[in-house]
Amino acid sequence: MASKIAAISTYRPKIALGKRVGTDDLVTFIARSTGLNESGVRQVLLELRDATLFYNLQGTPVYLEGLGTYTPKVGLDGTLGVGHRADNRLKNGLNTPGKFSGTIQNRENIGKSSDDLAALWNEAHPDDLIAG
Repeated sequence: MASKIAAISTYRPKIALGKRVGTDDLVTFIARSTGLNESGVRQVLLELRDATLFYNLQGTPVYLEGLGTYTPKVGLDGTLGVGHRADNRLKNGLNTPGKFSGTIQNRENIGKSSDDLAALWNEAHPDDLIAG
């Protein structure tokens, strides 16, 4: 018997991610669009990381306009980490009609409920039905 989670994982809309952009590509992109030299851009990015760590180590969140807020957090086991809440302009920019040029897999399932996805599973897998 299959689980509803298997159906959702299989049939939910998801973005087909491209190759991750690394620091070198990001530095080149920023240098080209700002006129700054690549070594200066790289140094600023490293300093930004170090400054964020410095303030987070003091328990202080860091807000980077256009990117979001980086907040120190602690797990139940005492492990420290960093939480990121994306800036609204960044999130809203993804939802600008006509701007997204990536590929959405299972696009036809946008707006369907988990029960709808379970029904798709049951239709495709009659020997492994989801109960309920």
